[in-house]
Amino acid sequence: MTKKLYYEDTSIKTWDSEILSVSEKDGHSWVILQETAFYPEGGGQPADRGRIAGIDVLDVQIIDEEIIHVLANKPELGKARCEIDWERRFDHMQHHSGQHLLSAVCRELFDANTLSFHLGTDHVTIDVDRKEFSEDQINNIEQLANQYIYDNRKLHTYFITSEQLKELPVVKLPKVTENIRIVEMEGIEYNPCGGTHVRQTGEIGIIKLLKTEKQKGFTRIYFKCGFRALRDFQESLTILTALSSKYSAGHDDILDRVNKSEQNQKHLLYENEKLKEEVAFFEMKEILTESKGLLITREFPNKALKELQILAAKITSERDAVVLFGSASENKAVLYQNGITEIHCGQFFKQILGEYGGKGGGNDKSAQAGFPDYESLVGFLTFAELELKKLTVK
Repeated sequence: MTKKLYYEDTSIKTWDSEILSVSEKDGHSWVILQETAFYPEGGGQPADRGRIAGIDVLDVQIIDEEIIHVLANKPELGKARCEIDWERRFDHMQHHSGQHLLSAVCRELFDANTLSFHLGTDHVTIDVDRKEFSEDQINNIEQLANQYIYDNRKLHTYFITSEQLKELPVVKLPKVTENIRIVEMEGIEYNPCGGTHVRQTGEIGIIKLLKTEKQKGFTRIYFKCGFRALRDFQESLTILTALSSKYSAGHDDILDRVNKSEQNQKHLLYENEKLKEEVAFFEMKEILTESKGLLITREFPNKALKELQILAAKITSERDAVVLFGSASENKAVLYQNGITEIHCGQFFKQILGEYGGKGGGNDKSAQAGFPDYESLVGFLTFAELELKKLTVK
């Protein structure tokens, strides 16, 4: 059986080992080493990555009690140089130890037990058996967790028997009954765990709680530790500095400036809508003066869909009419009527849209559609106008 170096020393980054066997499965090489520091996936912690004999390690799993290293290509039997992707491994160690600490603080302060732990590349979470936390409670959890980090408490890992287990105030009972591995965080907790951990809490660096989500009967806490938390802070600071420069304001004043900008934007949008309504009113008067009969058609060079809809609605509210409008700039079309005819706008569009690559729909009084290009729009408008003339002739 492969010797597990990751239990002897989690700081091992490179070593030499004998490749005992190589087999092919699913297009990859399955390799068994005489000794390994590659941690296999388990207990919420992802598998290590790295290289064996210069070949990328894609995954590490325990299968039938053997540690299987999945490689991109086939290595030769014999002695091989092994290297761990240390940045990835240390990130996992920081977050796994950080999870133990965070879970311990949740228990200490609020008697809230951890139900599950997820360590992903984007998100790291724990689910705890408490329905909700207030903002102050979350701040208290974060404060105490980081205090324990600054205390630099030592972490000890060791194996015990089931008899020795009875003497320890463990967080939870282990799933195994022999070779029970304990991760002891001095003065904080005894936790049965098979994962890799830092040597003292100071190596966690920092714990930053990002947000909480209410789930059915429990709370999910998102957090980051160590270098990942530092990168998150650096990215946030870059954004904050850019906003500070854009608004010519200090960091403390950014929110006020953004809020004022939003209010100004809302006011401008309101004024713009009012102007569009006024323009539509005058356009309606002009179109009605020029138009004879029930059918009114126009193609506009640069109107937005919303403007077409406002104008068509105004016309059909002012006079009995069937209105077909198109926008050359957006390749959009609308059809409106006020019930003067039996034309169902949505059904009429759907019957002929497909022939011109159009997509859209509507109801009996209005419909809208978009087209892939201007030529398709023109073709549709031309055909639709001919068909509508037949339906609107009295």
